[in-house]
Amino acid sequence: MATPADQRLLELLGRWLESLELHTKYSSLDDDSYWNVQPWSEHQRPTRWIVDLAKQKTLALRAQVEQRAKSGDTQFSDALELMAFLANLVGAEHIERFIPVAEARNERDISAKPPDRVSDSTIQQPATITATREMPKFLGNKRAPQPQATAQVARNERKPAAVVRPAPRPAAKPAPKKPAQPERTGPSEAARDQVVADAARLVQWGRKWFELPELIARMADRPSLPDVRRILKESKAAIEKKAGNP
Repeated sequence: MATPADQRLLELLGRWLESLELHTKYSSLDDDSYWNVQPWSEHQRPTRWIVDLAKQKTLALRAQVEQRAKSGDTQFSDALELMAFLANLVGAEHIERFIPVAEARNERDISAKPPDRVSDSTIQQPATITATREMPKFLGNKRAPQPQATAQVARNERKPAAVVRPAPRPAAKPAPKKPAQPERTGPSEAARDQVVADAARLVQWGRKWFELPELIARMADRPSLPDVRRILKESKAAIEKKAGNP
């Protein structure tokens, strides 16, 4: 019968195989299409033979896990999990040459072409003005004759200037309401059980309680650091009981 550790390992290996199948499909893409097809983290693009080798080793490891589970070996998967934990915590160094996980739900449509840019040569430039400007005419000291002092002119001068009233301001439009932010869902029940199991194992190794959140959050396929802290706080009694510290 498969143990929880066996099930976790088989599920993880299944995700890796799905990712490697996508990488096999992406190996025929050009560089621009490859870097746009997934929201990649920073890495060096893997070659086809590296992807094939990783797929071969993943299939071999899955076969061993299934064989050990059928034979009743309950320690094999636990040992593999411990090795993966120590590799991430102690042995792994920051490198860029790895095969990032690709997921089908994150795949982008790269077949749609972006709109063509308008060529600079198609933009019409304003016509150059070549006509000679006419020089202004000097009128000398000639002045227009003064209007004759008539009764009509006097009446026009006594009329007050019309008062220009400002145009009414348009009513201010109400600010649009911001859409409600969707509620954030927490980690799954399987992820919570995994964090509890990791915490109990670390406590058995002599780790202090305050060290657990960062140690577990660094492990592969674990929830984020705030979620790990919340799970540890809510499951402290269960972790201590599982670790043998009542």
